[in-house]
Amino acid sequence: MRLILVRHGETLWNETHKFQGISDMELSSKGRWQAQSLAKSLKGETLAAVYTSPLIRARQTAEEIARYHDCPVSIDEELRELHQGTLEGLTVEELKQNYPQFLKRWIQEPESTCLPGGESLGNLQNRAWTAIERIIKEFPDETVVVVAHSFVNQVVLCRVLEAPLHCFRRFRQDAAGKNVIEFSERGAILRSFNDTCHLNEGAG
Repeated sequence: MRLILVRHGETLWNETHKFQGISDMELSSKGRWQAQSLAKSLKGETLAAVYTSPLIRARQTAEEIARYHDCPVSIDEELRELHQGTLEGLTVEELKQNYPQFLKRWIQEPESTCLPGGESLGNLQNRAWTAIERIIKEFPDETVVVVAHSFVNQVVLCRVLEAPLHCFRRFRQDAAGKNVIEFSERGAILRSFNDTCHLNEGAG
């Protein structure tokens, strides 16, 4: 099975560096261009399915991809972004000022530390990986696109590469970037990581 795992295009909150989580933000004009460029880069793929997080920024990205393929967009609730609780809408500077003790724990033990009013990376990985396993089982010999989010992709990549969750920060996921993962009886192989070559012509 060949999985193309992508991150949605940018939103205004991404551009202003605010924590977004499950806040349902639409793509910005730049994000729509990124999604269209991503979709064109996947135009030549033979896709069996396109799965997406329920959040609108991911759905809008998935819909751009699906325009070129004869398959529906399937929404999977388990692919939604990390619930960031009371941090949603804050900037990094506001986080440092208002939640210094949490930030210290988050840096030291990110896998088990719940975000205030939200969830932990461990919880996120469990639900996201459940979705990935379900998709692999349904399409064992085909190519599928999954449109998700930065934290979702990071924890999935940790699982694919058998890396501990505290390594998640090493797996940067840029807006509209794509990863290609091949699954077989011998395990998983990461064929490409955070590919954004399709965005190199500049913002439209």
